Amino acid sequence: MDFRLTGDQRALRAGMRGLLAARHPHERLRALADSPSPDGPRAPDPALWRALGEAGFFSLRLAEKDGGVGLGMPEAVLLFEEAGRALLPGPLVATYLAAGLVPGAAEGGCVVTALDGPGAAEHLASADAVLLLDGPAARLLRTGAGGAPRALRARPVRCVDPTTPLHLVRQLPRMPDGSDAALPIDAARMRLEAALLTAAQQLGSAFRTVELAVSHARRRSQFGRPVGSFQAVQHLCAEMLVRAELARAAVYAASLSMEPDEPAEIAAAKLLADSAAVRNARDCLQVHGGLGFTWESDVHLHLKRAWLRLRQWQSSIDSEELLANTLLCEASHIPERLPANDATDVLDAENVTA
Repeated sequence: MDFRLTGDQRALRAGMRGLLAARHPHERLRALADSPSPDGPRAPDPALWRALGEAGFFSLRLAEKDGGVGLGMPEAVLLFEEAGRALLPGPLVATYLAAGLVPGAAEGGCVVTALDGPGAAEHLASADAVLLLDGPAARLLRTGAGGAPRALRARPVRCVDPTTPLHLVRQLPRMPDGSDAALPIDAARMRLEAALLTAAQQLGSAFRTVELAVSHARRRSQFGRPVGSFQAVQHLCAEMLVRAELARAAVYAASLSMEPDEPAEIAAAKLLADSAAVRNARDCLQVHGGLGFTWESDVHLHLKRAWLRLRQWQSSIDSEELLANTLLCEASHIPERLPANDATDVLDAENVTA
């Protein structure tokens, strides 16, 4: 399978990286992390949200006749990878899923968050609407800005990521109450898309921590030599790159085969991307040494955001269970004895490798 990007895809990725560098610079990220509020920022930056809408971030896969860009999931993965690289905060996945369903979502004029069951919801207080994906069909809870916590009887909780406020929702509404409307959308499909796009964000973070580790290893000197000249540091950086590249292959492959009845590829992509994001951030801390554990370093922000995404949409445990069940089901269809010609091929292969 050829994962080389086309010229248009490279231009799309470069354009998004440039937009985020201008609209969400490092100083903005640090300001959010250093916010004196214990619950983090109150809402995503409205100007940035509108800029994303104008650039087609949320409407990327809507048909052109509906005001969208008309591209596919591979291009969406590239944009979300850039968002993860920049640690862009906000319910990006939910607002993207809501484009075309919630007025203003595609244009960045409103903020939409989502829940696939009881648990933690990000940016709930600033959401204009909430997607409920806990059943076979998606539902929409229209609350208006600031109304979602009361509508869902949610309470704020502290989050490990200082740039992402969370609310704990113990129970989702079961019956329509006038503001709760059913949508003609398959919730299972949306959950798969959400898991893949979250994996893309993890992938972007994993590659960014590789860049941070290599850059520090080149600049920092110990015993009169750059720390990158030491074999132990080189091995850490090489392992980080291998993890990220494996995750990239899995995420890109899953974006090309978005089949609702074959969720194993997305589960594998999410599992590998989660592992790459968390383990790369930890190894990046190791490369930075004592400096990496300080608040001034950005490495801990990548680790904390990776921990948060680890449990979003499809946790590592859920992915492992799904993959294990898939393998068991496939194994149950393997014949107990190979045909004679297949057995001969196996013996020949063993002789060749011996």
